[in-house]
Amino acid sequence: MAKASTTEVFNCSPEQFFKIISDYEKYSEFLSEVKSCKVLKTEGNRKLVEYNVSVIKSFKYSLWMTETPSTGITWEFASGDVFKTSVGSWKLEAEAGKTRATYSVEATFSMFVPGPIANALVSVNLPNMMSAYHKRVKQVYGV
Repeated sequence: MAKASTTEVFNCSPEQFFKIISDYEKYSEFLSEVKSCKVLKTEGNRKLVEYNVSVIKSFKYSLWMTETPSTGITWEFASGDVFKTSVGSWKLEAEAGKTRATYSVEATFSMFVPGPIANALVSVNLPNMMSAYHKRVKQVYGV
């Protein structure tokens, strides 16, 4: 199983950051690897979200996103081309008027991928992804 995790402090409140991470259909506006993202179904605080991404090649997958406003989001794999399993979370905590956000993901692939390569695939984009979220916070909230 490939795993990756990172923690960053964002210059906005947990409520504000939650609005950004739960606005899935806008992901393609600021995450370069996301070509499109759409909510297929909503069941209470759970949403089935389909991602169309391009990392080396294009692929599609769907995740069940369970939202807990202001404190985070957890997800689990529903279907897709590349993953056999994928679980993860955003955990949000208030810290001196800002947000400490911890992003974690674990995934297994539907085809054989050697361990070191699998770990690289789930973690290689983390710095760029976090940078994109920092830019989005600044763009949306001007801070």
